[in-house]
Amino acid sequence: MKIGELAKAANCGTETIRFYEKEGLLPAPDRTEGNYRNYRDEHLERLRFIRNCRSLDMTHDEIRQLLRFADDPDSGCGPVNQLLDEHIGHVDIRLKELRALRSLLVDLRHRCAQADSIAHCGIIQGLASMPAEEKQMSKTHLG
Repeated sequence: MKIGELAKAANCGTETIRFYEKEGLLPAPDRTEGNYRNYRDEHLERLRFIRNCRSLDMTHDEIRQLLRFADDPDSGCGPVNQLLDEHIGHVDIRLKELRALRSLLVDLRHRCAQADSIAHCGIIQGLASMPAEEKQMSKTHLG
């Protein structure tokens, strides 16, 4: 199939396919005599795998590892479990960070119980008077 057909079947854009090829996640297809990419069902399966991993916020490095595991079907799945456990840990950290962010936003929102003029807006005043903290880097690759 041509790149447009693969994109349609995988529900993504052609640029996404080219990007994954460039990143080494999707193998380059054979070329036709007219130099068109000629994808096979294996490309579609791998592309779906990659897109499903991305929808779970996995990094390209995590996806590469999973693809290496998938390409060796006779090996044990212990490393796959470990990778997923680590990723779940990243998600847990991000959830904690998001709960802290939500708490700050709710506290800020409570400063302005009713609509008033901007001059008396508790949110605007709170943002202006809060100490500016150094941006904290997320402790995970998800942030």
